Amino acid sequence: MAAKITIEAQQKGDAWECRVTVAEGKSQTIHTVTVERTYRDKLVGTEVPVEQLVRKSFEFLLAREPKESILRSFSLPVIGRYFPEYEKEIRRACGL
Repeated sequence: MAAKITIEAQQKGDAWECRVTVAEGKSQTIHTVTVERTYRDKLVGTEVPVEQLVRKSFEFLLAREPKESILRSFSLPVIGRYFPEYEKEIRRACGL
């Protein structure tokens, strides 16, 4: 069964704070992800909405680990520390 990903993004200055809920069956996890504007712009440009970037990032993570293993709070660039292929794969996933 595919996970259901819900994202609520709130802009705070030059960043977004995203509350991400990942639900599978009757269990769910909640994560807080910070996306700096400069990182988003460098990674995928200004045409990709932050919600799409975060959704694709969680799809990337869920393909590699269970939702319970994903950090509860992190800044988006942290993914690349654990998965060096992240930036290349996320650009492709966003159609770039």
